[in-house]
Amino acid sequence: MMRLPWFDYRAPRSVAEAAKILAGEGPAAMLIAGGTDLLPNMKRRHQTPRVLVSLKGIESLKAISNGSGLNLGAALTLAEVTKNESVKEKFTALYQAAAQVATAHLRNMGTIGGNLCLDTRCTYYNQNYEWRKAIDFCLKKDGEICWVATASKRCVAVSSTDTAPALIALNAQVVLEGPGGQREIPVEALYKNDGIDYLSRRPDEILTEIKIPQKNFKSTYWKLRRRGSFDFPILGVAVAVRMSGDVVENARVALGAAASRPFLVDKASEYLKGKKLTDDVIAEASSMIASRAKPMDNTDMDLYWRKEVADDFAGYALRELRGDDMRATRLRIARQAL
Repeated sequence: MMRLPWFDYRAPRSVAEAAKILAGEGPAAMLIAGGTDLLPNMKRRHQTPRVLVSLKGIESLKAISNGSGLNLGAALTLAEVTKNESVKEKFTALYQAAAQVATAHLRNMGTIGGNLCLDTRCTYYNQNYEWRKAIDFCLKKDGEICWVATASKRCVAVSSTDTAPALIALNAQVVLEGPGGQREIPVEALYKNDGIDYLSRRPDEILTEIKIPQKNFKSTYWKLRRRGSFDFPILGVAVAVRMSGDVVENARVALGAAASRPFLVDKASEYLKGKKLTDDVIAEASSMIASRAKPMDNTDMDLYWRKEVADDFAGYALRELRGDDMRATRLRIARQAL
Protein backbone atom coordinates (compact mmCIF):
# COMPACT_ATOMS: atom_id res chain seq x y z
CA MET A 1 0.00 0.00 0.00
CA MET A 2 1.30 3.47 -0.93
CA ARG A 3 0.81 5.95 1.89
CA LEU A 4 0.81 9.73 1.90
CA PRO A 5 3.82 11.44 3.48
CA TRP A 6 3.18 13.60 6.56
CA PHE A 7 2.06 17.17 5.89
CA ASP A 8 0.34 20.15 7.53
CA TYR A 9 -3.02 21.17 6.13
CA ARG A 10 -4.17 24.79 5.90
CA ALA A 11 -7.71 25.83 4.93
CA PRO A 12 -7.78 29.55 4.14
CA ARG A 13 -11.10 31.31 3.46
CA SER A 14 -9.84 33.88 0.95
CA VAL A 15 -7.40 34.13 -1.93
CA ALA A 16 -5.42 36.76 -0.03
CA GLU A 17 -5.04 34.44 2.96
CA ALA A 18 -3.98 31.54 0.72
CA ALA A 19 -1.43 33.74 -1.07
CA LYS A 20 -0.04 34.89 2.28
CA ILE A 21 0.44 31.28 3.42
CA LEU A 22 2.15 30.38 0.13
CA ALA A 23 4.49 33.34 0.39
CA GLY A 24 5.30 32.54 4.02
CA GLU A 25 5.93 28.82 3.54
CA GLY A 26 7.81 29.14 0.25
CA PRO A 27 8.76 25.97 -1.68
CA ALA A 28 7.56 23.77 1.20
CA ALA A 29 3.91 24.57 0.35
CA MET A 30 1.67 23.43 -2.50
CA LEU A 31 -1.90 24.26 -3.44
CA ILE A 32 -4.58 21.58 -3.38
CA ALA A 33 -8.14 21.76 -4.69
CA GLY A 34 -9.64 18.39 -5.67
CA GLY A 35 -6.35 16.55 -5.14
CA THR A 36 -7.04 13.98 -7.88
CA ASP A 37 -3.58 14.51 -9.39
CA LEU A 38 -1.55 15.78 -6.44
CA LEU A 39 -2.44 13.11 -3.87
CA PRO A 40 -1.50 10.12 -6.10
CA ASN A 41 1.74 11.96 -6.93
CA MET A 42 2.44 12.41 -3.24
CA LYS A 43 1.90 8.71 -2.62
CA ARG A 44 4.48 7.98 -5.33
CA ARG A 45 6.79 10.63 -3.77
CA HIS A 46 6.81 12.81 -6.87
CA GLN A 47 5.90 15.73 -4.64
CA THR A 48 6.38 15.82 -0.88
CA PRO A 49 5.15 19.23 0.30
CA ARG A 50 5.37 19.98 4.01
CA VAL A 51 2.23 22.15 3.82
CA LEU A 52 -0.89 21.76 1.71
CA VAL A 53 -2.93 24.93 1.17
CA SER A 54 -6.53 24.03 0.33
CA LEU A 55 -8.62 26.15 -2.03
CA LYS A 56 -11.86 24.24 -1.44
CA GLY A 57 -13.15 26.64 1.22
CA ILE A 58 -12.72 29.80 -0.88
CA GLU A 59 -16.20 30.52 -2.21
CA SER A 60 -15.06 33.25 -4.63
CA LEU A 61 -13.20 30.57 -6.62
CA LYS A 62 -16.47 28.75 -7.34
CA ALA A 63 -18.29 31.62 -9.03
CA ILE A 64 -19.75 31.59 -12.55
CA SER A 65 -20.63 34.87 -14.26
CA ASN A 66 -21.92 35.78 -17.70
CA GLY A 67 -21.19 39.07 -19.38
CA SER A 68 -19.62 39.67 -22.74
CA GLY A 69 -18.25 36.15 -22.25
CA LEU A 70 -18.10 33.56 -19.51
CA ASN A 71 -16.02 33.71 -16.32
CA LEU A 72 -15.38 30.49 -14.39
CA GLY A 73 -13.89 30.25 -10.92
CA ALA A 74 -10.86 27.97 -10.89
CA ALA A 75 -12.22 25.83 -8.02
CA LEU A 76 -15.35 24.80 -9.92
CA THR A 77 -15.37 21.05 -10.29
CA LEU A 78 -15.27 19.58 -13.77
CA ALA A 79 -18.74 18.14 -13.11
CA GLU A 80 -20.05 21.63 -12.33
CA VAL A 81 -18.50 22.95 -15.55
CA THR A 82 -20.20 20.27 -17.66
CA LYS A 83 -23.58 20.95 -16.03
CA ASN A 84 -23.51 24.64 -16.94
CA GLU A 85 -25.80 25.28 -19.91
CA SER A 86 -23.75 28.22 -21.22
CA VAL A 87 -20.67 26.01 -21.39
CA LYS A 88 -22.55 23.25 -23.18
CA GLU A 89 -24.29 25.51 -25.71
CA LYS A 90 -21.75 28.26 -26.41
CA PHE A 91 -18.37 26.76 -25.51
CA THR A 92 -18.84 23.19 -26.67
CA ALA A 93 -15.14 22.32 -26.85
CA LEU A 94 -14.74 23.04 -23.15
CA TYR A 95 -17.83 20.99 -22.31
CA GLN A 96 -16.56 18.04 -24.36
CA ALA A 97 -13.07 18.28 -22.87
CA ALA A 98 -14.28 18.48 -19.27
CA ALA A 99 -16.79 15.66 -19.82
CA GLN A 100 -14.02 13.32 -20.99
CA VAL A 101 -11.68 13.84 -18.04
CA ALA A 102 -11.34 10.64 -15.99
CA THR A 103 -14.52 9.24 -14.40
CA ALA A 104 -17.66 10.81 -12.99
CA HIS A 105 -16.27 10.29 -9.47
CA LEU A 106 -13.07 12.16 -10.27
CA ARG A 107 -14.91 14.93 -12.15
CA ASN A 108 -16.92 15.48 -8.97
CA MET A 109 -13.65 16.20 -7.15
CA GLY A 110 -11.22 17.53 -9.74
CA THR A 111 -11.38 21.24 -10.58
CA ILE A 112 -10.93 23.12 -13.83
CA GLY A 113 -8.01 25.05 -12.34
CA GLY A 114 -6.42 21.79 -11.24
CA ASN A 115 -6.80 20.32 -14.70
CA LEU A 116 -5.11 23.36 -16.23
CA CYS A 117 -2.19 22.97 -13.81
CA LEU A 118 -1.97 19.19 -14.22
CA ASP A 119 1.52 17.74 -13.81
CA THR A 120 3.17 16.47 -17.00
CA ARG A 121 3.23 12.71 -17.45
CA CYS A 122 5.71 10.08 -18.64
CA THR A 123 5.96 6.30 -18.58
CA TYR A 124 9.21 6.54 -16.62
CA TYR A 125 7.94 9.17 -14.18
CA ASN A 126 4.44 7.99 -13.27
CA GLN A 127 5.63 4.97 -11.30
CA ASN A 128 6.09 4.33 -7.60
CA TYR A 129 9.28 5.30 -5.81
CA GLU A 130 10.75 1.79 -5.75
CA TRP A 131 10.20 1.28 -9.50
CA ARG A 132 11.87 4.59 -10.32
CA LYS A 133 14.75 3.88 -7.96
CA ALA A 134 15.35 0.54 -9.68
CA ILE A 135 16.08 2.28 -13.01
CA ASP A 136 18.12 5.04 -11.31
CA PHE A 137 15.31 7.64 -11.46
CA CYS A 138 14.78 10.08 -14.34
CA LEU A 139 15.49 13.70 -15.19
CA LYS A 140 12.07 14.89 -14.03
CA LYS A 141 12.53 13.63 -10.48
CA ASP A 142 15.74 12.78 -8.59
CA GLY A 143 17.75 11.66 -11.65
CA GLU A 144 20.00 13.10 -14.35
CA ILE A 145 18.85 11.20 -17.46
CA CYS A 146 15.72 11.48 -19.57
CA TRP A 147 14.98 7.82 -20.29
CA VAL A 148 12.85 8.81 -23.31
CA ALA A 149 15.56 10.86 -25.02
CA THR A 150 18.83 10.06 -23.25
CA ALA A 151 20.76 12.85 -25.00
CA SER A 152 18.15 15.46 -24.14
CA LYS A 153 19.03 18.20 -21.67
CA ARG A 154 15.38 18.86 -20.90
CA CYS A 155 12.54 16.66 -19.70
CA VAL A 156 10.07 15.69 -22.44
CA ALA A 157 7.20 14.59 -20.17
CA VAL A 158 3.85 15.27 -21.84
CA SER A 159 1.15 17.78 -20.97
CA SER A 160 -2.02 15.75 -20.35
CA THR A 161 -4.61 18.41 -19.59
CA ASP A 162 -7.84 18.10 -21.58
CA THR A 163 -9.30 21.52 -20.85
CA ALA A 164 -6.24 23.57 -21.88
CA PRO A 165 -6.38 22.83 -25.65
CA ALA A 166 -10.12 23.60 -25.63
CA LEU A 167 -9.58 26.88 -23.80
CA ILE A 168 -6.67 27.83 -26.07
CA ALA A 169 -8.90 27.30 -29.11
CA LEU A 170 -11.56 29.46 -27.42
CA ASN A 171 -8.98 32.23 -26.87
CA ALA A 172 -9.47 32.13 -23.09
CA GLN A 173 -7.48 33.99 -20.46
CA VAL A 174 -6.51 32.96 -16.92
CA VAL A 175 -6.24 35.24 -13.91
CA LEU A 176 -3.28 34.74 -11.57
CA GLU A 177 -3.13 36.37 -8.13
CA GLY A 178 -0.18 36.65 -5.78
CA PRO A 179 1.67 39.00 -3.45
CA GLY A 180 2.59 41.15 -6.45
CA GLY A 181 -1.04 41.66 -7.41
CA GLN A 182 -3.17 40.26 -10.20
CA ARG A 183 -2.25 39.51 -13.79
CA GLU A 184 -4.19 38.13 -16.73
CA ILE A 185 -2.56 36.05 -19.47
CA PRO A 186 -3.76 33.92 -22.41
CA VAL A 187 -4.12 30.24 -21.54
CA GLU A 188 -1.39 29.31 -24.01
CA ALA A 189 1.02 31.64 -22.14
CA LEU A 190 0.45 29.61 -18.95
CA TYR A 191 2.62 26.80 -20.36
CA LYS A 192 6.29 26.30 -21.16
CA ASN A 193 7.65 23.50 -23.33
CA ASP A 194 9.54 21.84 -20.50
CA GLY A 195 8.36 18.70 -18.74
CA ILE A 196 9.72 19.87 -15.37
CA ASP A 197 9.24 23.65 -15.42
CA TYR A 198 5.98 23.46 -17.37
CA LEU A 199 3.97 26.38 -15.93
CA SER A 200 4.63 30.12 -16.10
CA ARG A 201 2.56 30.50 -12.91
CA ARG A 202 4.89 31.62 -10.16
CA PRO A 203 5.08 29.43 -7.01
CA ASP A 204 3.38 32.13 -4.91
CA GLU A 205 0.58 32.73 -7.43
CA ILE A 206 -2.90 31.22 -7.45
CA LEU A 207 -4.88 30.58 -10.61
CA THR A 208 -8.24 32.09 -9.62
CA GLU A 209 -10.37 32.47 -12.74
CA ILE A 210 -10.79 31.52 -16.39
CA LYS A 211 -12.26 34.11 -18.76
CA ILE A 212 -13.70 33.03 -22.11
CA PRO A 213 -14.69 35.82 -24.53
CA GLN A 214 -17.99 35.50 -26.36
CA LYS A 215 -17.13 35.78 -30.04
CA ASN A 216 -19.71 33.48 -31.61
CA PHE A 217 -17.28 30.64 -32.15
CA LYS A 218 -18.41 27.10 -32.86
CA SER A 219 -16.00 24.70 -31.23
CA THR A 220 -15.23 21.04 -30.69
CA TYR A 221 -12.71 18.82 -28.90
CA TRP A 222 -11.62 15.31 -29.93
CA LYS A 223 -9.63 13.10 -27.59
CA LEU A 224 -7.62 9.95 -28.21
CA ARG A 225 -7.21 7.56 -25.25
CA ARG A 226 -6.90 3.83 -24.86
CA ARG A 227 -9.75 3.28 -22.41
CA GLY A 228 -13.10 4.86 -23.11
CA SER A 229 -14.18 4.65 -19.49
CA PHE A 230 -11.36 6.88 -18.24
CA ASP A 231 -7.83 7.73 -19.28
CA PHE A 232 -5.42 10.56 -19.87
CA PRO A 233 -5.30 11.92 -23.42
CA ILE A 234 -2.57 10.77 -25.74
CA LEU A 235 -3.84 13.26 -28.30
CA GLY A 236 -6.25 16.16 -27.99
CA VAL A 237 -7.47 18.27 -30.93
CA ALA A 238 -9.52 21.41 -30.27
CA VAL A 239 -10.85 23.66 -33.03
CA ALA A 240 -12.93 26.82 -32.79
CA VAL A 241 -14.24 28.66 -35.86
CA ARG A 242 -16.36 31.75 -36.45
CA MET A 243 -18.35 31.42 -39.65
CA SER A 244 -19.74 34.01 -42.02
CA GLY A 245 -22.25 31.94 -43.93
CA ASP A 246 -20.29 28.90 -45.02
CA VAL A 247 -16.93 30.72 -45.02
CA VAL A 248 -14.51 30.56 -42.10
CA GLU A 249 -14.05 34.11 -40.82
CA ASN A 250 -11.68 33.18 -37.99
CA ALA A 251 -10.19 29.93 -36.71
CA ARG A 252 -8.10 28.69 -33.81
CA VAL A 253 -6.67 25.16 -33.71
CA ALA A 254 -4.93 23.75 -30.63
CA LEU A 255 -3.17 20.47 -29.89
CA GLY A 256 -2.77 18.75 -26.55
CA ALA A 257 -0.82 15.70 -25.33
CA ALA A 258 1.58 16.11 -28.26
CA ALA A 259 4.36 17.94 -26.40
CA SER A 260 5.24 19.19 -22.93
CA ARG A 261 2.71 21.98 -23.43
CA PRO A 262 -0.60 22.42 -25.26
CA PHE A 263 -0.17 24.86 -28.13
CA LEU A 264 -1.89 26.81 -30.89
CA VAL A 265 -1.33 25.55 -34.44
CA ASP A 266 -0.87 28.94 -36.08
CA LYS A 267 -0.30 27.78 -39.66
CA ALA A 268 -3.50 25.74 -39.83
CA SER A 269 -5.46 28.47 -38.05
CA GLU A 270 -4.37 31.05 -40.64
CA TYR A 271 -4.91 28.68 -43.55
CA LEU A 272 -8.57 28.12 -42.67
CA LYS A 273 -9.46 31.82 -42.65
CA GLY A 274 -11.51 32.92 -45.66
CA LYS A 275 -12.13 29.38 -46.89
CA LYS A 276 -15.09 27.07 -47.08
CA LEU A 277 -14.74 23.77 -45.25
CA THR A 278 -14.60 21.63 -48.37
CA ASP A 279 -13.11 18.16 -48.31
CA ASP A 280 -9.90 19.46 -49.91
CA VAL A 281 -9.53 22.32 -47.41
CA ILE A 282 -10.16 19.96 -44.50
CA ALA A 283 -7.59 17.49 -45.84
CA GLU A 284 -4.95 20.22 -46.25
CA ALA A 285 -5.63 21.74 -42.81
CA SER A 286 -5.58 18.30 -41.18
CA SER A 287 -2.19 17.60 -42.72
CA MET A 288 -0.86 20.90 -41.33
CA ILE A 289 -2.19 20.07 -37.88
CA ALA A 290 -0.71 16.56 -37.94
CA SER A 291 2.69 17.94 -38.98
CA ARG A 292 2.88 19.81 -35.65
CA ALA A 293 2.19 16.68 -33.60
CA LYS A 294 5.56 15.28 -32.55
CA PRO A 295 4.75 12.63 -29.93
CA MET A 296 7.50 10.92 -27.96
CA ASP A 297 7.66 7.31 -26.83
CA ASN A 298 6.69 8.13 -23.25
CA THR A 299 2.92 7.58 -23.19
CA ASP A 300 0.51 4.87 -24.27
CA MET A 301 0.34 3.36 -27.78
CA ASP A 302 2.84 3.52 -30.65
CA LEU A 303 4.21 7.02 -31.26
CA TYR A 304 4.22 6.66 -35.06
CA TRP A 305 0.57 5.65 -35.07
CA ARG A 306 -0.29 8.52 -32.70
CA LYS A 307 1.28 11.01 -35.11
CA GLU A 308 -0.52 9.46 -38.07
CA VAL A 309 -3.92 9.50 -36.36
CA ALA A 310 -3.59 13.23 -35.59
CA ASP A 311 -4.56 13.83 -39.23
CA ASP A 312 -7.75 11.79 -38.76
CA PHE A 313 -8.75 13.50 -35.53
CA ALA A 314 -8.24 16.96 -37.03
CA GLY A 315 -10.47 15.89 -39.91
CA TYR A 316 -13.17 14.67 -37.50
CA ALA A 317 -13.15 18.03 -35.73
CA LEU A 318 -13.37 20.09 -38.90
CA ARG A 319 -16.10 17.95 -40.43
CA GLU A 320 -18.12 18.22 -37.23
CA LEU A 321 -17.83 22.02 -37.36
CA ARG A 322 -18.88 21.92 -41.03
CA GLY A 323 -22.10 20.30 -39.88
CA ASP A 324 -21.45 16.65 -40.72
CA ASP A 325 -23.11 14.10 -38.47
CA MET A 326 -20.13 12.74 -36.51
CA ARG A 327 -22.11 11.20 -33.66
CA ALA A 328 -21.39 7.61 -34.59
CA THR A 329 -17.67 8.31 -34.99
CA ARG A 330 -17.52 10.19 -31.70
CA LEU A 331 -19.37 7.44 -29.85
CA ARG A 332 -16.96 4.85 -31.26
CA ILE A 333 -13.90 6.87 -30.24
CA ALA A 334 -15.02 8.54 -27.01
CA ARG A 335 -17.42 5.81 -25.84
CA GLN A 336 -19.57 8.72 -24.71
CA ALA A 337 -22.52 10.51 -26.27
CA LEU A 338 -21.32 14.11 -26.13
